[in-house]
Amino acid sequence: MHIPDGFVSVPVATVTSAATIGAIALSLARTRSTYGLKQGPILGLTTAFIFAAQMVNFPVAGGTSGHLLGGTLAAVLTGNPWAGTLSIATVLLIQAVLFADGGITALGANILNMAVFGVWTGWILTQVIQRLLGGSQRRLPLAAGIAAGLSVVVAAIACAIELVLSGTAAFQLAVPAMAGVHILIGLGEGIITAGVIGYLTKARPDLLPGAKPRLERWQGPVIGVLLVAGVLSLVASSWPDGLEKVAEDLGFIRLAEEVRITVPTPFADYGIEGLGPLGTTITGLLGSVISFGAAFGIAKLVQPKRAEES
Repeated sequence: MHIPDGFVSVPVATVTSAATIGAIALSLARTRSTYGLKQGPILGLTTAFIFAAQMVNFPVAGGTSGHLLGGTLAAVLTGNPWAGTLSIATVLLIQAVLFADGGITALGANILNMAVFGVWTGWILTQVIQRLLGGSQRRLPLAAGIAAGLSVVVAAIACAIELVLSGTAAFQLAVPAMAGVHILIGLGEGIITAGVIGYLTKARPDLLPGAKPRLERWQGPVIGVLLVAGVLSLVASSWPDGLEKVAEDLGFIRLAEEVRITVPTPFADYGIEGLGPLGTTITGLLGSVISFGAAFGIAKLVQPKRAEES
């Protein structure tokens, strides 16, 4: 659902960028009061995993593919939506600047849709659904899975409204089309989210909120991230994603093709010229490492200014 350059108008890009800057500033401030350096590896691994997982498009229907957005997963694993917002925003920034995945001019809209609307919808719905299911920690995977699927639809509708306000597509066409295809993508999102959290609940409960991470056992999660980025990315579906498919069907895909943004992106399309699949593996691993480092740096930046961390 990464909006490319050309799909949103200058006013919409300006307003969404301003809203995004405000959301990130607030997230940094709120995270400072609840987060610390000891949670840095969790934030880093979550961000790296989501970067890697977003490289793996899965087929849905009608020649369309989707990929994990990760908003709900980020909020649940980091333990609060403020840190979740920073995690997804970090991924989207790295993707746009280094990999040409999502437009530079549309970065504000993409962060608003996925790192704000997606994260907060997923977080709030997870809390509500888990309570409705009895509040047990065992119900967390199911609650988060349902919430994750619904959060994708909310983010897709927000994207559609931005396209409508930009004059890119008509409301009666864009909103049903985006919501419809992303219901299917949301099913995949929900399954992946529930699966990851369910696995951690049984195998690594120390990585879930409220527990103390066992720092001597990072090898497994790190290897998992590297395998997703370096191996699973090679079998990603080549079908267009939900937004791209809607753009093709409604005839505004040409807007992205007509735009020429001169900002250099060294690893455009997650590849290196002349290296083929090896280039995808290298860029996936590199992007995951950069994502981890950036997120860990954020954790250090927002740590409470006191000598000891609780």
